[in-house]
Amino acid sequence: MIERHSSSHKITAAHLARKAVVYLRQSSPKQVRENLESQRLQYALSDRARELGFARVEIVDGDLGKSASLGAAAREGFDRLVASVALGEVGMVLGRELSRLARTDKDFCHLLEVCQIFGTLIADDQQIYDLGVTDDVLVLGIKGTLSVVELKILKARLLEGQREKARRGELVRLLPPGYVHDASEKVVKDPDTRVQEAMALVFHKFRELWSVRQTFKWFHDQEVELPVNKFIAGRRTLVWQLPTQSFVSHVLRNPCFAGAYVYGQHPTETVLVEGRLRKRQRWMRPPEECRVFLRDHHEGYIDWETYQENQRMKRGNSLDLQSDPAASAVREGQGLLVGVLRCGRCGRRMHVRYWGRKGTHGRYLCIGDYQAGGRYCIAFGGGVVDRRFSERGPCQSP
Repeated sequence: MIERHSSSHKITAAHLARKAVVYLRQSSPKQVRENLESQRLQYALSDRARELGFARVEIVDGDLGKSASLGAAAREGFDRLVASVALGEVGMVLGRELSRLARTDKDFCHLLEVCQIFGTLIADDQQIYDLGVTDDVLVLGIKGTLSVVELKILKARLLEGQREKARRGELVRLLPPGYVHDASEKVVKDPDTRVQEAMALVFHKFRELWSVRQTFKWFHDQEVELPVNKFIAGRRTLVWQLPTQSFVSHVLRNPCFAGAYVYGQHPTETVLVEGRLRKRQRWMRPPEECRVFLRDHHEGYIDWETYQENQRMKRGNSLDLQSDPAASAVREGQGLLVGVLRCGRCGRRMHVRYWGRKGTHGRYLCIGDYQAGGRYCIAFGGGVVDRRFSERGPCQSP
């Protein structure tokens, strides 16, 4: 609780004339669902603010379930808090722990700077801090540094534990349809015969048709359903439905079905985008180049040689736009309007596909309901569009 007698004298009439803002944050949706006592204690700070004399108390809880670590997505609640302080509307910012406010030096120092300029107090579950008092600034700085270090230590321990478990082939977040854990936590085929036969049929049909698109269409034409992982009420459930083309493609390229264990196939990197650090996923690595690759880790639906042959056939299949590097990889011919252009018929965002001997000739494409067995909505060459756009310039009206 906030020390009322030792630090409430820092609250002046000028502070009380403004509002108090209670900022709430929990780092993940799981914490929001399970750590209800932490939520209750954070919300209770609004009652404490009224006891201290604030007539207007605002609760900012839009960042519940959002991380404040380096490279995390922007927090709208935190940004709104800083903006409100900068407008001179806030007399005190309350948070049960300083780590709720920020987990990076940049965000924390920015908040302290703004609060100091506009004479806003900061309060945690122990005391009230006045940024005009040197000792309070020193204590806040130490606590903020400890919060950042704490995150780095916890993250390092967690990652090292995950990597050690992965080296043993024991770190599995979600098994694909067709596999389950047995009593000893080993990966085994699903004991349900229907599930086994359905997943084996995907590989059989691909070897027969040699096309992801044709394999996908066969299941739709014959109305053969496949098991798909769905999360219902927070629990993994196996649901039978007609597959999408992306599901068929994912099954065929997943090394798990060839009995291999892979860790680190989807690496992430932190990049600077529009002045903010963002985490983004890089291109999927080949299984043999991943951090951990264990062949014959469990029983597969196909052997490893068959898996490799399937991947070569997929790459050579020009109709498989999802895996053909000449059609989907971004090269020096990247279109000017990638991620901006939308279809005039259905409003979907248009993609760019690259063709030609060097894979540099762009073509804008709206996939429409192609993934569900239908057709592409619209497609046209990108060269003329890009040239007209560059000639007109972004500042001129059409």
